[in-house]
Amino acid sequence: MTRSYVYVSGLVAFIAGNAPISPPIQIRHPRRPATALNLASIAVPRWITFSVHAGDEKIERQIGLHKSCSTLDSPHCRDFPYKDLCLYEDRYFCSMWRTVGFLESFTALICLAGLACFVVIIRGGKYKRETGWPVPAFMMTLAATLQFVVISIVAYLYDHDEQFTVPGWNLDASWAMAVSSASICLLSAVGISASAYLIPPEGGYTFLDDPLNS
Repeated sequence: MTRSYVYVSGLVAFIAGNAPISPPIQIRHPRRPATALNLASIAVPRWITFSVHAGDEKIERQIGLHKSCSTLDSPHCRDFPYKDLCLYEDRYFCSMWRTVGFLESFTALICLAGLACFVVIIRGGKYKRETGWPVPAFMMTLAATLQFVVISIVAYLYDHDEQFTVPGWNLDASWAMAVSSASICLLSAVGISASAYLIPPEGGYTFLDDPLNS
């Protein structure tokens, strides 16, 4: 049976795993707060980065799900993948990258729905706590699964696409945020599911005296 403190612990872990961070949204801009981890991974253009030193100058390029920022561009950020990257043989990369963006955005909606499930169950009384655990567990498992698909696709493109064969490219903060968020979602789902079977019922039962045998 899953008790209140289990749901509260799961909710805290879920929020902590998606806690606000402060990576740079744009190159050469001051650090500022971002939203939750999965939302930040959508907004922050740091899934894959390129960084080299050319003399005294540092050349950087940061690729996000929807933006690419570079110290060589003016303005520093533009939409990604851009049109000339999606021609001929590079159309496969564009299709895969846009799929990643869609899945990560859909995962954000799943996470928000999962938070709503936690709130409803915690406020819903003993019966909902006893019977409602499969819903948040499923939502968190689904969110984790989608994010693992996303990070796997990005890692595959990073390892196999020709544009990343030049030394200096690396998986960066947004990819790591997605890994952390997916891992915490999955662990929370496992914890809640296990508690439903391992923790004794809340309050137990009170046995009444049998008046016929007293």
